[in-house]
Amino acid sequence: MTAPNLDQLAERLSIAFTRRTAADAFTPLLKPALRLLARGSPVAPDEIAVAAGRTSAAVLAALRQQPSVEWDEAGRVVGLGLTLRPTPHRFQVDGRTLFTWCALDTLMFPALLGTRARVTSPCPITGVQVRVEVTAERVEEVEPADAAVSLVVPEAIDDVRRAFCHQVHFLSSPEAAARWRAVHPDGLTLPVADAFQLGQMLIRLRAL
Repeated sequence: MTAPNLDQLAERLSIAFTRRTAADAFTPLLKPALRLLARGSPVAPDEIAVAAGRTSAAVLAALRQQPSVEWDEAGRVVGLGLTLRPTPHRFQVDGRTLFTWCALDTLMFPALLGTRARVTSPCPITGVQVRVEVTAERVEEVEPADAAVSLVVPEAIDDVRRAFCHQVHFLSSPEAAARWRAVHPDGLTLPVADAFQLGQMLIRLRAL
């Protein structure tokens, strides 16, 4: 797939996200939930309700309609893009080691959290660890310097982790990116700095 410009790509992704079931009810909960999860412990729906200024019943209903939300045995949220459970995408923030569902999350969440993050994630093609230092405003360091981010844009995203996140990785080199695209002809790859800009556009378009 030929990469569209970032404005077009952000618009397509925003449309896909807003086609989700109960997207309107869920979107206002994301930033408050992320900030609570960033403390490094499970979050009760009642805590999200207080932080979001919503009723507990409305928050629980919105969360239950999102198939990707991770819960613990006590009915607390442990994963919502940012997760307490290990994934390949290690996200170190404020002295805590957390994880994310995909590479794009690692580039978007510092802006939503208002903080700096250190990201480590293995390239699925080469196994090389990609390391990124990212703040709310910019990508400050990428190693290897020519790493990229992979994307596949679905028509609609009901289950965000299954439909979108599972194809969003850091790729360690142009060669690795080419090998990934050969297996995913409907996908595209972006330089890390462009993927960061795409994330900022999505934040604005979705009013996160």
